[in-house]
Amino acid sequence: MKGKELELPTIEQIEAELKKENNRKEYNRVLRSTIFVLLVVTAAAVIVAVLMFPVLEIKGEAMNTTLRNGDFVVTGKASEYQRGDIVAFYYNNTLLVKRIIAKGGDEVDIDEDGNVTVNGQAISEPYVTEKTLGESNVTFPYSVPQDEFFVLGDNRAQSVDSRNTALGAVTQDLIVGKLLFRVWPITAIGGVK
Repeated sequence: MKGKELELPTIEQIEAELKKENNRKEYNRVLRSTIFVLLVVTAAAVIVAVLMFPVLEIKGEAMNTTLRNGDFVVTGKASEYQRGDIVAFYYNNTLLVKRIIAKGGDEVDIDEDGNVTVNGQAISEPYVTEKTLGESNVTFPYSVPQDEFFVLGDNRAQSVDSRNTALGAVTQDLIVGKLLFRVWPITAIGGVK
């Protein structure tokens, strides 16, 4: 093999090739690091969303006008729930959303016109647009069992709630959490009251 000589690269060519290789390695390192961080953040967000602050979609009309069908809300577990709290709870493998009207030991009465009293005191319900006794087969006055909650929907004409023995009072172990914040629709973002 005479005639053709092997040409060696110049120092500049070797340095340029080395720089390309180092850039490629740095790019791959940064890409792997970014993907790892994104996966960790996503996993943490999913864990928080599922275990600590589940996001629920409202289905149905039982809480109109406070909440509408299709609203998305964030819930939070609480150690204690109060009268007036809106809670999500399980009933027959279905998630329901209602307002706590009375707690264990309270006496609830609802007259024919839908006026609610707890322990003999009429309660203010500015969130209710139409008062009605509704589909009730509970005998009033009703004593709420200890460690249970008497719940009603804000749309009393459309709500199946503690006024019906099929649902009755709700135990705390069935409660997923208190509704804290509406995140959808954007025009209605804010706290839930």
